[in-house]
Amino acid sequence: MRMRKEMHLLIIIVTVLMVIIRCKKDATETVTVTDIDGNIYNTVTIGTQVWMKENLKTTKYSNGDIIGTTNPSTLDITSEATPKYQWAYDGNETNVATYGRLYTWFVVSDSRNVCPTGWHLPSDAEWTTLITFLGGDSVAGGKLKEIGTTHWTKPNTGATNETGFTALPGGVRQKFGTFMYTGNTGTWWNSTENSAASAYYTSIGYYYIFVDRYYLDKLYGFSVRCLQNS
Repeated sequence: MRMRKEMHLLIIIVTVLMVIIRCKKDATETVTVTDIDGNIYNTVTIGTQVWMKENLKTTKYSNGDIIGTTNPSTLDITSEATPKYQWAYDGNETNVATYGRLYTWFVVSDSRNVCPTGWHLPSDAEWTTLITFLGGDSVAGGKLKEIGTTHWTKPNTGATNETGFTALPGGVRQKFGTFMYTGNTGTWWNSTENSAASAYYTSIGYYYIFVDRYYLDKLYGFSVRCLQNS
């Protein structure tokens, strides 16, 4: 009788352990999200936030409206008041699969939403939440960067990607039309404005481990990482 009870208890313990292991496995499985163009993105949970693991690639707002571009891709847009454009880096569509697209702030702040339904452009405060969770500006960059030099320029200092965020150096499009810094810098728009003419961004470089956060002209083309709505 005693042995039967012990066996019954053992079965219960094993069952509970299997459920716990299964739950942990499910929690770490990759979850994906799809944009209006059909691009599929892997996601990652860091602290209390769920982020895309890739830069945004869409050519449409979430309602299906097309986001324009310039012809040529190097067109100077400094005379435009609120330009809403997206570009492949250097105007070369083959760059999109790896680095995503570059967008003016007027696109990413549009109420039609460039992020998939249920996702949004993170604010400066939400980027701060991520960076604080990782230990602050002075060290977070290394924890966010993809490791190695397949996409980052050497030496890609301090890159561990221990978060799984896989930050990539998508470069920048200046308002004058020049594309710069692919391989050297990843720069992402925030939803937070600094003034009528400028907004905040978050940036990581190949030669340091810190995160740079400042503001720049809204006419620049930067990458986007979407954050899941809480």
